[in-house]
Amino acid sequence: MSRAFVKESDDDLAAGELPERPLSAHVNYVTPKGLELLQTRVRELTLRHENLKRQSEEDSEARQKLRETDRDLRYFNAQLDRATLVDTANQPRDRVHFGAIVKIEDEEGNEQEFSLVGDDEADVSSGRISWASPLARAMIGSKVGDTVVWRRPAGETQVYIVDIRYP
Repeated sequence: MSRAFVKESDDDLAAGELPERPLSAHVNYVTPKGLELLQTRVRELTLRHENLKRQSEEDSEARQKLRETDRDLRYFNAQLDRATLVDTANQPRDRVHFGAIVKIEDEEGNEQEFSLVGDDEADVSSGRISWASPLARAMIGSKVGDTVVWRRPAGETQVYIVDIRYP
């Protein structure tokens, strides 16, 4: 019988460790907003940990949530410890670097705008991409008027740097 169809007891859950959230091998650059978000997340998780710890003595669901919260707290504390704050005010304004807001045009003439931010601040749907993403890495160091090759899973495409600005 497959283990997928066997109900685990509370003891089995307690013995089972949750996998750790992986930490990236690259430097954890953060914007001032990204640092603030990390600090806020650690505070929220610390409060949640305390609340769940009280509940977990009598509630197996709270014990599971406590393990998840502990794991997330370890991750965000590590990210905070590894955080390297980048002062975008000192970035060269004529080139794409961490913290830049870059407008690009693709081969079909469609324009998009992206902010290059830290991993934990990235949200593609909001136009914020990790500085370590393939698109950001292709753009870093370029200037307005440059064409760069974006190596995507769907294949390579060229994008034209239309504008660079910093907040």
